[in-house]
Amino acid sequence: MTPTTHLEEEFAHELEIFRGEAESGAQFFYSYLAVHELAKRQRRVFRMLDDNALFWSTMLGGAQTAAIMALGRIFDHRSPHNINTLIRLVNQHRGMFSKAALGRRKQGYDAQPPAWLPEYLRTAYEPTNADFRRIADYVKKYRRIYEDKYHDLRNQLYAHKQAADPLAVAALVKNTSIREMQRLFTFLLQLHGALQELFVNGRKPILRPLRYSAQRISRRPSPVIPRPSVHERITMHAERALLGIIKRRTKPPRRSRPATP
Repeated sequence: MTPTTHLEEEFAHELEIFRGEAESGAQFFYSYLAVHELAKRQRRVFRMLDDNALFWSTMLGGAQTAAIMALGRIFDHRSPHNINTLIRLVNQHRGMFSKAALGRRKQGYDAQPPAWLPEYLRTAYEPTNADFRRIADYVKKYRRIYEDKYHDLRNQLYAHKQAADPLAVAALVKNTSIREMQRLFTFLLQLHGALQELFVNGRKPILRPLRYSAQRISRRPSPVIPRPSVHERITMHAERALLGIIKRRTKPPRRSRPATP
């Protein structure tokens, strides 16, 4: 599908940047959580982490920092490609979500529309003002959470070392929540999915359910992981990697064959 106007190209570009930021932040955060979750259940994993504590604390600290910094780039007004830039394009140029605009994008550079296009457009969804208000309300809700609880943490501890005193650090951390950060990242994945489906396929912009609990994902992995669930995929990959290390550590050494006389 080819964007046919400058505004559509701009929106597609911002949406792709948003996808990258949301997915990378989720990957960093859920890889951090996956290691902790598996260490709770697997004593061998816990011992392996403890035996190499300096390395693993460095890696996990890096993942935690990267996740917080990703949230900052997404929500901070000073970031050139923040979530407000994306939503402003959505609200100011709603015509690019019309059936006519969708039809032009689906036709692309072809001289004539494909035979299937009229029926496709007949069943396509054209968003209403209520749809756009609902999206804006969700963004406001999660922006408020970020600004109230994570903005100062990001700026004063992770981006700049303004908070060095233990009491100052504790004050920044006390209102944060693992569960809340999980909901933040899965909301961002849901939002991207909703806007992508609307723009590309003409589907109603719904925040489709995603599992957010790292503990539940770790203990009850899905047999089929849907494409938007990058946080579930990174959990599975992190656990595979750790268990692979454990397997190699505990594998008995191969016996050498006796020399042939």
